[in-house]
Amino acid sequence: MDQAVKVGAPVIGLNDSGGARIQEGVASLGGYAEVFQRNVLASGVVPQISMIMGPCAGGAVYSPAMTDFIFMVEDSSYMFVTGPDVVKTVTHETVSHEELGGAITHSSKSGVADHAFENDVEALLQLRRFIDFLPASNREKAPEWETADPIERAEPSLNTLIPKNANKPYDMKELIVKIIDEGDFFELQPNFAANIIIGFGRVQGSTIGIIANQPMVLAGCLDIDSSKKAARFVRFCDCFNIPILTLVDVPGFLPGTQQEYGGIIKHGAKLLFAYAEATIPKVTVITRKAYGGAYDVMSSKHLRGDVNFAWPTAEIAVMGAKGAVEIIFRGDLGDEEKIANRTAEYSKKFANPSVASARGYIDDVIMPQNTRSRVARAFMMLRNKQLENPWKKHDNIPL
Repeated sequence: MDQAVKVGAPVIGLNDSGGARIQEGVASLGGYAEVFQRNVLASGVVPQISMIMGPCAGGAVYSPAMTDFIFMVEDSSYMFVTGPDVVKTVTHETVSHEELGGAITHSSKSGVADHAFENDVEALLQLRRFIDFLPASNREKAPEWETADPIERAEPSLNTLIPKNANKPYDMKELIVKIIDEGDFFELQPNFAANIIIGFGRVQGSTIGIIANQPMVLAGCLDIDSSKKAARFVRFCDCFNIPILTLVDVPGFLPGTQQEYGGIIKHGAKLLFAYAEATIPKVTVITRKAYGGAYDVMSSKHLRGDVNFAWPTAEIAVMGAKGAVEIIFRGDLGDEEKIANRTAEYSKKFANPSVASARGYIDDVIMPQNTRSRVARAFMMLRNKQLENPWKKHDNIPL
């Protein structure tokens, strides 16, 4: 690992460990700590990927936890701090290895793993594909690939992607695969916090990170898990100079006592903090809703977004028309006709990108079919972007 940092080479760990060797006592714990220290020093310098290919228990799980990405193999790899026997002794819970720390558990419930693969062969093949998206170190750019996919390619089908009914969902992945090169999208954590999509694609042969709200799940609302998932991804991209494309359709943060008690304020602030501190090229496209604080958080112009586009269907406002009217004109709540007229009036005034565009918060309103070409040109313009944050020992992100 020391040599990898010195020469600027990614670190890939193939993990299969039962934990500390009891016979060696504290010496084995010291060996662990030596690895942990090197994981920390290498963080943000070279990409670190952990492939869990067997049991990984006790202290052995903390080294993968500090790497950038964790991949697991279904039915053969496990991660847990304490195994089922210890769990049964301490908490009297009966749980299997798979339920406690299997690939499905960590890729869909805990969010510890970034992907779960069916077998070792598929895992290694996908790892090869994945590493091609990443630079070797923070001193290099991601590899550029030749592509036959023209940047001026129009996608007329995107003009009808947004349903006429504002409450009807659509699949944001359809937009992603239609604007990147050859539809080659490597999604991360697809089964965890599915209301936000993260992953890597290419535009003009160059790697970009993609973050997108998914209206098909929780209407695309931001919640605790999605905020943490996206924030970590933004920070990885910023570490390794990978530009970010943000696709926005967000009605706000998910309400409810479960979210508030779980600390949505601090967790939501992580995503805001990550976008605000990032100095990489940031391009944003608002497809439909961008309401309230969630509009600010999703790479808005106010958080140093470089190029911010909107589709004609974009609605940028503090909240939706119905909710806003019921608050502003609370005295008219008994008069349905009046409320309906007020709602129509509010929608006409605010349910479009005009107000934000007039204030300079939106750079251009674009036709959906031209999204690929406009995004590609924006990234081309930002290729040599230079921006530095004020000097500091390190920041204090709300963990």
